[in-house]
Parts: sequence; C-alpha cells; structure tokens
Amino acid sequence: MATPAHQTPHLHLAELTAIQFLDIWKHFDADGNGYIEGKELENFFSELETARRGAGVDPTQAAFREKMKDFMAKFDKNADGRIEMSELAQILPTEENFLLCFRNFVGSSAEFMAAWRRYDTDRSGYIEANELKGFLSDLLEKANRHYDDKKLNEYTHTILRMFDLNGDGKLGLSEMARLLPVQENFLLKFQGCKLSAEQFNIIFTFYDKDGNGYIDEHELDALLKDLHEKNKMEVDSTGLLGYKKSIMALSDGGKLYRTELEIVLCRDAIL
Repeated sequence: MATPAHQTPHLHLAELTAIQFLDIWKHFDADGNGYIEGKELENFFSELETARRGAGVDPTQAAFREKMKDFMAKFDKNADGRIEMSELAQILPTEENFLLCFRNFVGSSAEFMAAWRRYDTDRSGYIEANELKGFLSDLLEKANRHYDDKKLNEYTHTILRMFDLNGDGKLGLSEMARLLPVQENFLLKFQGCKLSAEQFNIIFTFYDKDGNGYIDEHELDALLKDLHEKNKMEVDSTGLLGYKKSIMALSDGGKLYRTELEIVLCRDAIL
C-alpha cells in the first residue's frame, strides 16, 4: 500500500538511510511493479521539484513538462521512459544509500553473479533469506567496502523487505539484480525475450552443438548474437561481451549447464 502523500518525507534530506530509501521507493512505486512510471513518475518529479524549490509546482504547465523531459534524459539511463531502483539511487541526494554501495563498489555484474553462484548451490535462481547476509558481506568485502555488523544487518533487513514480498524466505536473482546499475543489469536486457520451457529446450539443444550437455563460451557467443538479432535488441560488441561475461560467471569452470542458462533466458520454471 502506498504511503499517503502528506507522509512523503526525506526527499529534502542530504543523506538517506537504507530504510528511508525503501520508504520513498515503495511510496512512488505504488503498484509494486518495480518501476516508477506514468502517473507515479509525474508525482515523483512534482514532489522532487517541490522539495528542491520549497514551493508547489504545476504539472500542467509546459515548463514543468520540459523540466521533466530534461530530468529523464539525465537519469533514465536506458531511455525506457521509467525509473528503476538503481536509477533512483542516482537521483536522490545521498551518501549513505546502500544501493550506491553496489553502484560504486561492485565493479560489474560478473562479480555480482560470481557471488550469487556461491550461494545458489542448487541453481534454482534463488537464495535463502538466511544466506543473504553472507552474500552481501562477500560482495562488500570483494569491493573493499568498509562496513560494521550494524550496517550489514540494516542492509540485510532492507533487502528482505524489498524482495521477499511473499515471506517465503527466498530471494530471486532477477529481483536482486535490480540492485545493479541499469547498464550492468543484463537480466533486465533479456526481460523482453524470455522463452517458454519448450522454446528453451529447443534452443539449448540447437546451440549445444557437440551434445555434451552444456554450452561453452563460444556456443554462448553464437546464441546471444542470434537472440539479439532476432529480437532486434540494440547492443554493441562491448555490451555483448559484458553480458556474456556476466552469464559465464554462473558457469561451472566454463561449462554453462542447462540450469544456469534457464535462470537467464527462461520465464517458466523447469522441473
């Protein structure tokens, strides 16, 4: 449930805690779909402008629309017309915001995926909530980010509130990857071309040329290029290389088995 408008605090603060950031996110992502868009986006920009100027603004005026257009050009990194969680982390004036720790100190999605692989031992695309603290600790240590137990507990609690919405004690990779900067989130890139179980099985068999039960780096390269062309996805060679590196971070010694690739490409649970 969205917080009432008159209870929208913190937009004027110079520094946000993880909990405050989450409160703001949940207030504006009113439908809980993981994006601030449409009327939500207009409400957010209106309140942000009011907080900055100390006075009300009129969303019906052309000047407001022009400012909002410039704002989106600056912060909507993937130009999809909406604000993701990691983009919001760049907008709000904050130093402590734990999402910025991921942006500034987790070097790449490949590092994120390598850490994930250590905890998702059954390759289900989920980690248990009781493993989250260790996962975050690993990421922050790898990035030489100083933290104490109190701060780590706060980050862990906040992420549980964000992503374990049904309280089943499981955190999904596709949701957790929203912590990454938009440009780094390769799962976001493949969101529009997820395959059914049947389609996935056909494709896996086709690209597993030697029939050894796994896809290697070269076979993955061919698969990704074809997938991008078929879905008319715009990506340069550097971006494609980054996606490949991130996906290969899930592999077992360079061998990408069916279960690992399912996490990235399949929208159905394959049992």
